[in-house]
Amino acid sequence: MLLNCHSYFSLRYGTIPVQRLVQLGQEHNISAMALTDINNLSGVYEFITACQKVEIKPIIGTEIRDDNQLRYILIAKNQEGFGEIGRFLTELNEGKTPLSATVPEFKDCYIIYPFASAPTHLKEDEYIGIRSEQLTLLYTEKWKSLMDKIVILHTINHLNEEDYNLHCILRAIDNNTLLSKLTDRDCAAPTDIFKTEEQLAAEFRDYPIIIENSKELINSCNYSFTFKVPRNKKHYTECKQTDSDLLEQLAYTGMINIYGKDHVKAQERLAKELKVINELNFAGYFLITWDIIQYSNSQGYMHIGRGSGANSIVGYCLGITNVCPLELDLYFERFLNQNRKSPPDFDIDWSWNQRDDILRYIFSKYGKEHVAFCGAVSTFKYRSIIREIGKVYGLSKSELDALTRNPIEDHETNSIVLLIHQYGQMLEGFPNQRTMHACGILISEEPITNFTALDLPPKGFPVVQFDMHTAEDIGFDKFDILSQRGIGHINEAAELILQNQGIEVDIRNIALSKDEELCNQQLKTGNTIGCFYIESPAMRGLLRRLQCDNYKILVAASSIIRPGVAQSGMMQEYIYRHNHPNEFEYFHPVFEEQLGETYGIMVYQEDVIKIALHYGGLPATDGDILRRAMSGKSRSLEGLQAVKNRFYEHCDAKGHPRALSEEIYRQIESFAGYSFCKAHSASYAIESYQSLYLKTYYPLEFITAVINNEGGFYRTEVYIHEAAMSGANVLPPCVNSSDLQTTLIGKDLYLGLKLIEGISLELLKAVLKERKANGRYESLFDFIQRVPIAMESLQKLIFIGAFQSLGKQKNELLIQAKLLLTKKEPAPTLTLLQEPIQEYTFPTLKRFVHEDAFDELELLGFPISCMPFELLKTKFRGDVMVCDLLQNHKKTVRMLGYLIARKHVPTSKGSMYFGTWIDANGHYFDTVHFPDSLTEYPFVGGGCYLLLGTVEVEYHFPNVQILKMARLPFITDPRYHYDDDNNQTTASKVREDVSLTHRQPYPKASEINLPRHRMKFTK
Repeated sequence: MLLNCHSYFSLRYGTIPVQRLVQLGQEHNISAMALTDINNLSGVYEFITACQKVEIKPIIGTEIRDDNQLRYILIAKNQEGFGEIGRFLTELNEGKTPLSATVPEFKDCYIIYPFASAPTHLKEDEYIGIRSEQLTLLYTEKWKSLMDKIVILHTINHLNEEDYNLHCILRAIDNNTLLSKLTDRDCAAPTDIFKTEEQLAAEFRDYPIIIENSKELINSCNYSFTFKVPRNKKHYTECKQTDSDLLEQLAYTGMINIYGKDHVKAQERLAKELKVINELNFAGYFLITWDIIQYSNSQGYMHIGRGSGANSIVGYCLGITNVCPLELDLYFERFLNQNRKSPPDFDIDWSWNQRDDILRYIFSKYGKEHVAFCGAVSTFKYRSIIREIGKVYGLSKSELDALTRNPIEDHETNSIVLLIHQYGQMLEGFPNQRTMHACGILISEEPITNFTALDLPPKGFPVVQFDMHTAEDIGFDKFDILSQRGIGHINEAAELILQNQGIEVDIRNIALSKDEELCNQQLKTGNTIGCFYIESPAMRGLLRRLQCDNYKILVAASSIIRPGVAQSGMMQEYIYRHNHPNEFEYFHPVFEEQLGETYGIMVYQEDVIKIALHYGGLPATDGDILRRAMSGKSRSLEGLQAVKNRFYEHCDAKGHPRALSEEIYRQIESFAGYSFCKAHSASYAIESYQSLYLKTYYPLEFITAVINNEGGFYRTEVYIHEAAMSGANVLPPCVNSSDLQTTLIGKDLYLGLKLIEGISLELLKAVLKERKANGRYESLFDFIQRVPIAMESLQKLIFIGAFQSLGKQKNELLIQAKLLLTKKEPAPTLTLLQEPIQEYTFPTLKRFVHEDAFDELELLGFPISCMPFELLKTKFRGDVMVCDLLQNHKKTVRMLGYLIARKHVPTSKGSMYFGTWIDANGHYFDTVHFPDSLTEYPFVGGGCYLLLGTVEVEYHFPNVQILKMARLPFITDPRYHYDDDNNQTTASKVREDVSLTHRQPYPKASEINLPRHRMKFTK
């Protein structure tokens, strides 16, 4: 008789987890219960699964509310009724069907109205729900004729008084108000707690007909759901056989194009895979993926296919992936096996600015009723909990900041803080908002609303109300459609090369870049800034330690850099064995037999499966459990523990030493959720090579593309430094030569207008639109007459050098601007006949050599007219440079470095940092900062530091272990201060005379904290 149960999926309202709700039902021998979360179906499948385990009849519905007012409850009679609810909620979310007083027609749903607002005329499947405290109202004549239409409506929303307080906190959070301002209308009734069927029967004993009505309604509901039944679109063509025939035809055509007609190994591998694909009914999945790729190719888009699907020669022959499984001996069982019930993952990347078009194609081709994004749920986390609960208790911002910034043991112990802790612990992990999976797309055979309601974000695509784990449980296989900046770098670089040099580079031709001699030399020396996946300090250091000079080593490096291998200690062991191939022993003969290519080290997910099967003797089903655990897809801790127990049992039975078995399983466990499969690493390695080829042979076009696509490991400043080191003439943004993006003309690199801080994007677009329509700007007067601009923005353009093409000094332009514009006239008055302004001849003004650099620091965040070292008070540039480090192993050195990156690493002894720097020659070096050094010599922001440390060379890679360091001061800002002769320069004085009253003086050298996020330098 529990027809109205809320779980915590009634977001910011219900307080009971689904599992706890069902557990209560089991404890009190409840025979049936209905989950009716408010306006959503998020918890349905978890509820059904939990009920089936304890033999409770699950009833599914939803509670329809409008502005927190209960309108009615929908209960599904069967699967068709559930689909009706899904479509109804979807239409509500879409906004096409506003909630009206008239309830839509439902063929397979019951409708229960609350007693207080029930209509007097009811249809066949409509009922009135009454609470026990409302029974005294039934004595009127009106209700006697409706007794056979009244059912028990007891709401379960919370468990006890403490839970009710949590509910009120959630309501205050949802309404963005104080607890004290909540009204009865905002909250549930305190009595909406769990009651047994016996308690309800006792409360309604005087109305047995109501009890009977409720039981009849429950008995007539027969919604059932079968899990693990495929729900994806079944066929790409009309049936399984035609799918199979088409897939075979396409695969063999692709194989002949790649391998030729007589490649026996390719033929055997292809036949083996096609057989398994057809047996597992995955042909449609492959063909839909192929279809998406065909559309992408037709638009000229570049894609990268990765994931376990890249283990497949079928995927390779179809053009989905670009990794040859024969070349790398990719492990077929990692791709597909008879124990695997879901298809392999095809993670497919496009450029960040092309992905939306791919999505539009998928939704258009397969129909909006059948396609949706996979859902997700964001939960309440510690810091957000403290802040949210503190707000509803009325704490000030400063009090909230103190609570969120300090560890819990340092909080005050007043009553409010204690309440925040109490309810914060209860709230942690609760669902907060429904959101979407970053890339997972579902394509269903039936209308997708048969299985869920859809959320419709204002600027996005439909999203189902369940997550990827539930999707897999109920039979959906997602298509991962991703985007990344690296492909954007490659695409734009190829376009710039054609535009700038007239050379067409077929970068999709993998043979062009893979194992190219000069590229491999760059790889070996870690000269990979800007290249996809291999530009971070850690990766560049690894490449140098391995002396990586070929594709296969890069594939291994792409995986051992991952936390799984690194944390197990096997990355260091791999480096040692790679550099000393004859100076180690294998753990066991199985490791030499199965993992000879990686020196007996488990590097890839496949390696773990091989060792589990061949060393541990586990069956293939356990290998698949381990695979899922390493992919982060296993939620069964019990299943993993069972595999671990069986691993030890089998190892003991084989006579393996227990200590060795424990060490091997420790390494296996360290992989969970962090390691790559080999095919995934190979896909990354190919894209890295494509980037590296462009960087090696077309460095200026490549680095320009990196700057424009953003999203690299480093800030923009570092990539501009790379451009300068590659021979570019780096120039400030220019109104006549720059676009919003950075522009390369020959070797002149004009920075993009959008890099200027404090100027609106609308103004910059107006500048470009006017230039495109009417040509170059010939003078400042010409610019002002054509572009409406305020004095503040105009002066910023002058200060940054955006009018350099006019051939006048900044100081002259500033005086002209003052004559042409005033603060009170933000836009010029245009007349039909514009008279030219009288030109004045200005005296030549002395300009301090570093004034431009300080302008650039202020408006770009980094200097481009000189390197930061030239702004230092000291002329010292270090005792040794980067080129000297290899010859100074174990020696203490003094170096001068400009900080470009640092990484924090917590340790048991305190914070540790890795730093990356540039020396005065523009070359990179790395430092290690241990906790004891940092205590006395911490980082104090960006800028140039004097470093004292010991050089350690590890396998061809030097770093400096820092003993002491200090940030060095810049010279005083010459734009506002006196020169060495105690006389202010004429140029600076003019600048002060014409500067905006709004303009704040640049901070004194002692106040400069460079860089916050950026810094830059050029030759």
